[in-house]
Amino acid sequence: QVLLVESGGGSPQAGGSLRLSCAASGYTDSAGCMGWFRQVLGKEREGVASINNGGTLIYLADSVKGRFAIALDKAKNTLYLQMNSLRPEDTGMYYCAAVPRWRGWCSFSASDYNYWGQGTQVTVSS
Repeated sequence: QVLLVESGGGSPQAGGSLRLSCAASGYTDSAGCMGWFRQVLGKEREGVASINNGGTLIYLADSVKGRFAIALDKAKNTLYLQMNSLRPEDTGMYYCAAVPRWRGWCSFSASDYNYWGQGTQVTVSS
């Protein structure tokens, strides 16, 4: 059974930083991807960053390029999202997701991911 548990959310001011973590269990040695998504009430869940399970291919949404970084620590089975220069529009519930199959790239489509964490809230004040 795959279990993803996020942590690290909070309420920073604009310009601040946070690092989110996603501890994964029951999900090892697959050829797929992991990703971070965020959702605001009333809007669709949007992809923010994704990475292949080898840690060699990274994808970032245009809205976070230059500010966010994604990393995967295989030894700890933990996915990270380093968020810098935070903006109020970064506010949302952040979810970790995983898909065990490789489809050519690590998409930002929520429907492509099989496993989800419970989410961690990030609220950026201006």
